[in-house]
Amino acid sequence: MLDYVSLEDDLDEEERMIRDTARQFVEEKVKPDIGDHFEDGTFPTELIPEMGELGFYAPNLEGYGSPNVSETAYGLLMQELEAGDSGIRSMASVQGALVMYPIHAYGSEDQKERWLPGLGTGELVGCFGLTEPEHGSNPSGMETYAEKDAGEYVLNGSKTWITNSPISDVAVVWARDRSAEDDPVRGFLVETDTDGVTTNKIDDKLSMRASVTGEIGLNDVYVPEDAVLPGVEGMKGPLSCLTQARYGIAWGAVGAARDSFETARKYATDRDQFGGPIARFQIQQQKLAEMATQITTSQLLAHRLAELKERGDLRPQHVSMAKRNNVRMARDQSRIAREMLGGNGITTDYSPMRHMANMETVYTYEGTHDIHTLILGEDLTGIAAYE
Repeated sequence: MLDYVSLEDDLDEEERMIRDTARQFVEEKVKPDIGDHFEDGTFPTELIPEMGELGFYAPNLEGYGSPNVSETAYGLLMQELEAGDSGIRSMASVQGALVMYPIHAYGSEDQKERWLPGLGTGELVGCFGLTEPEHGSNPSGMETYAEKDAGEYVLNGSKTWITNSPISDVAVVWARDRSAEDDPVRGFLVETDTDGVTTNKIDDKLSMRASVTGEIGLNDVYVPEDAVLPGVEGMKGPLSCLTQARYGIAWGAVGAARDSFETARKYATDRDQFGGPIARFQIQQQKLAEMATQITTSQLLAHRLAELKERGDLRPQHVSMAKRNNVRMARDQSRIAREMLGGNGITTDYSPMRHMANMETVYTYEGTHDIHTLILGEDLTGIAAYE
């Protein structure tokens, strides 16, 4: 696999083991059928418990069954899963970074003991309810709300574009608490079989087809007071979760781009035209050289983020830069790889066009490319362009 400047020579034994385990899982369990799932618009739900058994859900957390692996190991895991498909990485990313992380960081001890072990093994599935029909890039404008009523909370509102919601057991729902001064945003652990909760599936997607996406409807949903995450109030809660998930995306996009490159390189060396492999032509070599350079640059950025995260120096703006750059790179380079495959490249037999379609979603979700641009602009100038 492409590692042009030998970054992986510096991996420790555990990091290599996690990389190799995930790579073997993708080769044996994901790649053989993922094209069919993409075409059919289905997610391979049978893989959920197996991914749990292999420790793919939030392995960088500590305790409650999580082994507390390095941030590099976690990044490599996301990279290998997305080399299979963005839907596979999204499943693990949402389960770990957007559901297990907030419970681990902000939950009560009872909440941690109740939810984290089952989520870690894949026995339970979670989802993250932030985006609303009218509030995507501006989540602070959320209209979903909670009100106290005789020792319980009543939730009303709707969320959309929620990965895993139709198959989830619990939703981390962010809502404004109208019972408190200034209506602070708080997190609620909502069991999806509660009366008044609906999790309708979103169909007819042209991207991320091998992923389960849905809505969360909340119509007078009663949850107990102990369903509230006690450790955080305000937008810090959901935004800190997104920083964790975007870190994984920055790594994962490299995996999709690398898989596209490897597919194109093999095709170019195997495909004979005009008396020999098309890899001998200068224009094909130029494409491969540029793809390798862009992927390597993104790998360097991802590995640097891991170092910063390990020592506690990672800022959300660092993650914005990496998410913005690496997803754009994967979007562009998967398209170039598709070009190199010619007409054969539009079939599900080859991965680049599937990765290319998926990257349209990854380019948009968890902060659009433009929003991350403005986050960086504010950090560089001190002026917020989106206010």
